[in-house]
Amino acid sequence: MSEQTLPWATAWKIARRDLHARFKGLRLLLVCLFLGVGALAAIGTLTGSIERELTSRGREVLGGDIELRMWQRGLTEAERTALHELGTVSEGTRMQAIARKGDLTAPVALKAVDANWPLYGTLALADGRDVGAPPRGSAWIARGTAARLSLDVGDSFSLGGETVRVGGIIASDPEQLSEGFALGDLAISAADLPARANLTAPGAMYRSAVRVRFDAPSRNAETTAEALTDTFGEDAFEVRTHEAASPSTARFVERMGQFLILVGLAALVIAGIGIGGGVSSYLEARRSSIATLKVLGATSRDIARIYLLQVGSAALAGSLAGLVAGVAVTPLLARALGELLPVDTGTTIAPAALATAAAYGLLVALIFAAPPLARARSFPAMALMRAGVSPLHANLRTFALPVGLGLAAIVALALVNAAQPMVTLGFLAGSALLLGLLAALGLGIRTLAARLPRPGDPILRAGLANLSRPGAQTGALVTALGFGLSAFVLIAAIQTSLDGNMRTALPDRAPDYFVLDIPKAEAEDFRATVERTLPGSSVRIVPNLRGRVIAYGPRDAMTRVADLDERPEGAWALRGERGLTYAETVPEGSTVTSGQWWAPDYSGEPLVSIDEEFAEAVGLKVGDYLTVSLLGVERTARIAALRRIDWDTMGFNFVMVFSPNTLADAPHNLAATIETGGKGRPRDFLPVLAREFPSSSVIETGSLLTQARGILDQMTLAILAAASVAVLAGLAVLLGAIAAARASRTYDNVILRVLGASRRQLLVLQIVEYGALALVLGLVALALGSAMAWAVITQLFEFEWLPDWPRILAVLAAGLVLVLVFALGGSLPQLRARPARALREL
Repeated sequence: MSEQTLPWATAWKIARRDLHARFKGLRLLLVCLFLGVGALAAIGTLTGSIERELTSRGREVLGGDIELRMWQRGLTEAERTALHELGTVSEGTRMQAIARKGDLTAPVALKAVDANWPLYGTLALADGRDVGAPPRGSAWIARGTAARLSLDVGDSFSLGGETVRVGGIIASDPEQLSEGFALGDLAISAADLPARANLTAPGAMYRSAVRVRFDAPSRNAETTAEALTDTFGEDAFEVRTHEAASPSTARFVERMGQFLILVGLAALVIAGIGIGGGVSSYLEARRSSIATLKVLGATSRDIARIYLLQVGSAALAGSLAGLVAGVAVTPLLARALGELLPVDTGTTIAPAALATAAAYGLLVALIFAAPPLARARSFPAMALMRAGVSPLHANLRTFALPVGLGLAAIVALALVNAAQPMVTLGFLAGSALLLGLLAALGLGIRTLAARLPRPGDPILRAGLANLSRPGAQTGALVTALGFGLSAFVLIAAIQTSLDGNMRTALPDRAPDYFVLDIPKAEAEDFRATVERTLPGSSVRIVPNLRGRVIAYGPRDAMTRVADLDERPEGAWALRGERGLTYAETVPEGSTVTSGQWWAPDYSGEPLVSIDEEFAEAVGLKVGDYLTVSLLGVERTARIAALRRIDWDTMGFNFVMVFSPNTLADAPHNLAATIETGGKGRPRDFLPVLAREFPSSSVIETGSLLTQARGILDQMTLAILAAASVAVLAGLAVLLGAIAAARASRTYDNVILRVLGASRRQLLVLQIVEYGALALVLGLVALALGSAMAWAVITQLFEFEWLPDWPRILAVLAAGLVLVLVFALGGSLPQLRARPARALREL
């Protein structure tokens, strides 16, 4: 005869009567899900908002429906004719330049635009005007340039050697994201200024940017881009569409969002251990009620339904609260990022992101609540009555199915939403391995504590015994808190090691100045000027050209880049145009690893030396050939040598270095690095250089390093925030473990109080227990966090391992103090228990 099961409505009526209005007993479950789901909801909503803005504002960000980019040339007549047939065309140029007023100078990223610019959107000025291209003889400049040169609207200054007037101060440029990284503040001039200033002479380093606004709004941008490429060839120009207006930004947002979601998910899984502890504690407090229901005839399914409804209600409430918090905090995050990324600063509802966050939270709740629910469901009434003296141990098969299905659903959900599925899978596998390792360590610590010789002091003996006693939460605490504290050590070690590299390596090896577009005929005059204004400085001058690799391989079987369906991994030098140079000797910072360098007066077959990592990526060896397109002319050279390049020098490092007879006849200018040798940077150097070489542009590395440090600080802050979520989750587990052991700990404290122990002695006992655990956790976190940081610094960043151990230990100590404070704070209610009352309730 089959068992009669309570209907869901009846089960809910019983569950609702026993469920506290403020979820008393299940608050830890609510807190854990609130934190985890709220973080995931905020991350998903923010990244979704940015992605939608990039898509909806794609035409404004790009400045057109399509854009063509070319180095060191403008449109041909055939290209111009083809583009004008599509719609309105706006032609412009981009380059580095120097702005000067008297003895004050500032490097700028010059954007010269024609009268049709912008095809979409408007440029906002600080005085509230929305404008287009500046009139001839005027320029829009950035706030930073205005402040550095003490300029105001109406003032005159020199831009690239040409005198112009400040027409307005730029407030925001809608095309900022699509323009890419610039070595200087933005300055916008009329289209004819570069030519008047001789900034586009043959060999000068500039880029043409041509935008088109379609006459027919229904025209497909991708199809049009492919047609232009087919007509003029893939090597003619780089084409971008409004559907991918800022691919690097979109890729960064997508991958950073995915990374943060994975970190948030890892923290939520850590919090899941606290969920399991909280549910265990909740069901332990209702052990007698469950046993009574079974005595009165309730079946295992009835018990499962009743308490599943209670736990599910709490999980749903916590998840919904987390979703509301995630939506509420998103505008604050959006305002912080408003100047960097296109994001709606108002309240945004992203149904897909919110549904994903809620699904993660409920699945984690299912996985970690299943074991305690299975115990309550499976055991008979008498076993539940005896659970206080005979702990229950459920068979794994009773909860393997829900746990397995929940884990599979989480992995599937993560992979479906992954920008890089293999990376996501590796992250999940690595996190599982780390958690497994920490769980094994927890088991080992518990076993070791049981086998250690007992101290003579009874308080110390009892505190050590608590780590291995039946029902001890040692394993869960080591797993969760070890993960969180390891994250803190990881961040501290990475930050201090990067700071160490920037403080010691970069200033010693980085040039003080980069100078671009030095005319070939004026190389000696340039050296003389530097020697006169910066005596004793070291100057390195190299030819500077731009070209695109179009074919490579054995001479009779060369592979054309245009024919590749997918570029080999690591072959980044095949994408777009790259810097090229020629040299008689091996460049500084390079070491020949294969082949032989040419003689200084070599005049035979054109030769080239390439980076060994690039050669390995595309399968090239000494004796193969490489063809590049330079100003529309193809030049083929035999690979004579492979080089290992020290990219950390921050000097001129070229993937391809040719023999002089290969490229010397092509129109080009020179570039230089200047190292002052620590003698300082005289204030009159840049004005002199700007006055005597007006078509050249100077970049100070100090500002670049400041920008790099600022980006590093932002990255560190973001990762530190993610680590904080993990630590908060670990603290939640700590409170859950205390709650789960509340009954047994209260019983122990009461017995000790009856036997004469004071509250001070009981507090010392707690300090001994949690202090010993904190000491072990500190050693584990120091070892794991340092090992992971070493791998990131030396293997991923390829920097030197330069951690600041005092700062790392201080961060770890602060984390351990936080753990002890929470542990003792959570234990205080047990110390205040009155023996007589507690004994009556046992």
